[in-house]
Amino acid sequence: MTPNKLSSCVLFKTLFTLALLLVSANAQAQVRIQGITTVPAEIEEPLVDNMVIIDYREKMRQFVQSISEYGRRIKPNFIIIAKDGLDLLMRRDISDDTKKTPARTYMRAIDGVMQEGLFFADAHGDRPFGAPPPIEIQTEMLSLADHAKKNGLKVLVLDFGKGNKVVDEAQKLSNKRGFLSLLSDVSSADISKLPTYPSRPPNENPKSILSLSMIQNYATIRNSASYGLQSQFALKMHDTNYDALLVDVFHGRTPLSRQAVETLKYKKIGARRMVLAYMNIGHAASYYYYWNKNWATSPPGWLSEPVLSDPDHYNVKFWQQGWQDIVSGGPNSYLYGIISQGFDGVVIDGVNAYNFYESDDYN
Repeated sequence: MTPNKLSSCVLFKTLFTLALLLVSANAQAQVRIQGITTVPAEIEEPLVDNMVIIDYREKMRQFVQSISEYGRRIKPNFIIIAKDGLDLLMRRDISDDTKKTPARTYMRAIDGVMQEGLFFADAHGDRPFGAPPPIEIQTEMLSLADHAKKNGLKVLVLDFGKGNKVVDEAQKLSNKRGFLSLLSDVSSADISKLPTYPSRPPNENPKSILSLSMIQNYATIRNSASYGLQSQFALKMHDTNYDALLVDVFHGRTPLSRQAVETLKYKKIGARRMVLAYMNIGHAASYYYYWNKNWATSPPGWLSEPVLSDPDHYNVKFWQQGWQDIVSGGPNSYLYGIISQGFDGVVIDGVNAYNFYESDDYN
């Protein structure tokens, strides 16, 4: 082959390769929202060799740490509980998964962890509701939960199942390791009532709760609409002696008022308890106040595809500043509103969103 032909061949191959990369990048940048294929305003660089490589776990740690710093700057002693995502407690070597070191900065930024399905899990695939998780997954979760406990973090467990015997067994397994247990007979997003068994909170006590380390029991309500008015919901919860209540920010379509939150803060006996709000940082909800109807045709760059199991929720590129500004960092943020409502802290949901971006569904 002559030098001119060789040069032309190399040039053609280079241009063809660049064209393929551009087509691939544009295809990946498309997002389907409510049946419409759109292209985000910001197109992220492809994750290939010698280009952008994101450590999604570290990005999530940094996000949670920034939330913690901002919340405590406004309200000292603001409580931060990270729900699921126990893997973040240990920093792994990207080149060697067997090499792990404690993520100390991250652990100092949170006060506790909450793990669903540690002993009895929600339905998943062929596994029925209330079945134990696969042994290898459970072993890893238990090791990480124990690690959290040893490092001074409060460990809350939300298990799933039906019947008094399962409640007793879940309580026994958690107590053995120094964890707090709660069993739900429905999936976590559908919890709308307090447990009926036992009839009183485990380890019920008359003391005022001044820190997360003092709580000996807790209850959670994710959907309070069935209680009627906000005042009715608050009074119903007030008529209990749980040390901590974990609730949704919204009662139906409206946020809980500061007065309702203040009512929730007191046990029936009159002592003070902690009230924490759920805040999802891994998914955006199309029915929340921050949603812009224009995103159906012109989504922001941080908005990703809908969650397969719940099309009203969307994956978000949580490491991007646009989404982080919605969640925290300013007077218009989600977190600022929660603090203004009078909550003692947050349960940060969606912390394990890094799993989606590490999976084959995304890559």
